[in-house]
Amino acid sequence: MSVILVVDDDTEIRDVIHVYLRNEGHSVLEASDGVDALDVLKQREVDLIILDVMMPRMDGIKACMRIRERSSVPIIMLSAKEGDMDKIMGLTTGADDYVTKPFNPMELIARVKAQLRRQRMLAAKDAAHDQIAIRELVIDMAKHFVSIRGQPVMLTPLEFAILRLLAASPGHVFSADAIYESVWKERVGYSDNTVMVHIRNLREKLELNPRKPEYIKTVWGVGYKMDN
Repeated sequence: MSVILVVDDDTEIRDVIHVYLRNEGHSVLEASDGVDALDVLKQREVDLIILDVMMPRMDGIKACMRIRERSSVPIIMLSAKEGDMDKIMGLTTGADDYVTKPFNPMELIARVKAQLRRQRMLAAKDAAHDQIAIRELVIDMAKHFVSIRGQPVMLTPLEFAILRLLAASPGHVFSADAIYESVWKERVGYSDNTVMVHIRNLREKLELNPRKPEYIKTVWGVGYKMDN
């Protein structure tokens, strides 16, 4: 049984999500805005967060940024905004997935299952390996821990999965489609720049100069590789 935190200022939406999650056997916690969500997270460990964007006191974007300062828990954002820039903003702040309102509850549950399944697969793979070290970059699989130049780096689950994929095969060029299918475990069917946004986030966290990366290189017209 997984513990899932649902954060939305709309009581009816929280109730609907709560019922569907409970029917799947999950334990559900609720919060009405970002401030309440942070208070809950101080007291409880959760396996996944469903986080609305538009809320009073502290919106989902700010809450996501605060959560990412200390946790890599999977986050699915909910928003009534459909624009690509809104989705990119959500992903840039650390969200792992983005669902537009109004949504089909069954689609949301499918996204929850996908994120939880991905977490379990990552944990199983990490348990079978020790470390990958490339110059000053160290990836500890068992502890799900990354450091660069001796300093710890907080990555989201998807960022960690992308980094591990590239670092496990240094020099190999992965297309954006190959990265998506390997990490998301889904066939390519996206219309935005999901992979590009996550690569950009990784560079911001790992590179001294993200515009001139030393580790994650772009092979123009082909994809991305880890430079060893």
